[in-house]
Amino acid sequence: MANTTENANLCGLKRKDFQTTINGKKTDLYILRNRKGYEVAITNYGGAIVAIMVPDKNGNIANVIQGHDNIQEVIASPEPFLSTLIGRYGNRINKGQFTLNGKEYQLAINNGPNALHGGPTGFHARVWDAKQMGPRSLALTYTSAYGEEGFTGECRVTVEFTFTDLNEIVIEYLATTNKKTVINLTHHAFFSLAGIADPTPTIENQVMEVNADFFIPIDETSIPTGEILKVAGTPFDFRAAKAIGKDIDADDEQIKNGAGYDHCFVLNKKEEGELSYAAKLTEPVSGRTLEVFTTEPGMQVYSDNWADGYKGQHGATFPRRSAVCFECQHFPDSPNRPYFPSVVLNPGEQYKQKTIYKFGVE
Repeated sequence: MANTTENANLCGLKRKDFQTTINGKKTDLYILRNRKGYEVAITNYGGAIVAIMVPDKNGNIANVIQGHDNIQEVIASPEPFLSTLIGRYGNRINKGQFTLNGKEYQLAINNGPNALHGGPTGFHARVWDAKQMGPRSLALTYTSAYGEEGFTGECRVTVEFTFTDLNEIVIEYLATTNKKTVINLTHHAFFSLAGIADPTPTIENQVMEVNADFFIPIDETSIPTGEILKVAGTPFDFRAAKAIGKDIDADDEQIKNGAGYDHCFVLNKKEEGELSYAAKLTEPVSGRTLEVFTTEPGMQVYSDNWADGYKGQHGATFPRRSAVCFECQHFPDSPNRPYFPSVVLNPGEQYKQKTIYKFGVE
């Protein structure tokens, strides 16, 4: 639909390279283009964003998100969650176990002893039904079956992506269930504001601000200890903007447990569920900026601590710490922490979430 002038795509991606059939469902590439002519490219396999083409301070356009240039490499990526949608439960659940309505549930274990990001065949590994609604908007829908990856309830999910003329990617999530369940949706975009390259530059000189007075400490398996700690006096204090690399290897137990930053920040909110400012990232060389706004109570900041230089789009490589993720979500292991904000969804209720990634230059 928006792809009639295929060769004019800024991202240089071809639809046919993203077209295949998986379990009877077709995958494709969808290009959102705003009135300024900038682009976001998304595939309905896992809701992976494979390109965000935005300018730097000199008007040079580059792809600022890590992705692949064909469907086979998306499916077989060394990073299974590379810039994908995440569900039914983002982040970790301790030993993959929780109790709901007095019944115990066991999820697939896929991260040390724990369940991570909805399991090995979570929402990131599913073909979503796609409907492009004009040049700037895409709706993805998926019905997660009862018992899928061990979760209870049949869950119907819609995620709408809109690329505004302000260079904002607006992601709106909506979900319903026919049986009481737990849900925690997010998007695992790997942002590289310098532009992907061979090799993609480190994020350590990028300047980050996070609107959070508290963070959630983790044990050596990355499960919350149950505490909520002040960021003051720790490497997690980003209330004033500072370089990501400044304290990323600090002699600190929490940094060691995360191999860098891989922690949920408790976002400052005036009221629950308000759409408010969460973070800002600035890339000093290009002048590109990214601001994050969300309705969610938490935001996992991941400094890409486990990448090993694997191959990505158009010959780019993705070394360790070449991206940063801002996963807006509820807190990890919430089903086992009754004093964390609830992740329970009941029949008749709607799960709603809205996150905005706004790109700019300074």
